[in-house]
Amino acid sequence: MAEPLVPQARSAMETQAALEASAAEGAGRGVSAQSDPDRHVEVPLLPDEPVVRRPDRTPWAWAVGTFFGAGFLKPGPGTWGSVAAMLLWLVFQWAVNPSPPALRAATLLAALLALVCGIPAASLVEQESPREDPGHVVIDEVAGQWIALLPFCGYLRSDLPHALLALGLFRLFDITKPPPARQLERLHGGVGIMLDDVAAGVYALIVGAIIGHWW
Repeated sequence: MAEPLVPQARSAMETQAALEASAAEGAGRGVSAQSDPDRHVEVPLLPDEPVVRRPDRTPWAWAVGTFFGAGFLKPGPGTWGSVAAMLLWLVFQWAVNPSPPALRAATLLAALLALVCGIPAASLVEQESPREDPGHVVIDEVAGQWIALLPFCGYLRSDLPHALLALGLFRLFDITKPPPARQLERLHGGVGIMLDDVAAGVYALIVGAIIGHWW
């Protein structure tokens, strides 16, 4: 009675051996597929990496830093900021017709206000922009331009030709950055952004006063 069981046991053993051989062959093919650079291999996707987002814009800082959008004008946003400051100065004196002392006080106050508000605004806009000292920050040009206009607030003629003289002088010194403007520009954050233009404005003030005295 034991003999009929032998073929069945042998058949089961052969079936198991065939399954193991098939599994080994499949594993071998998997290894060869990985080692073959021409064979397409599906690689499991890695978990999604966190997306780095830029900080949201601070509305008041961008309004002040770009001088209400003048910094987005192209080309030369710095020049556009200076032109906007000069035009605002001309419109103020034509509309209000202040006395020379009042015009000097208003211009100086505006320059100081631009400096005080511009430092934190420029720092925030720089942090929220992809590069340092972004070109669309023009509140520094506004402050420097108003400083350059101070000699023409009653001491000298405050007309359009002299305003254009102040504009040209300020842009010259803002671009060339004679000492200490270049050194001030290297200061951190909004301080460096603002103070180099203040220095350029002081240079333009001095030279403008000398030229305007004879013109």
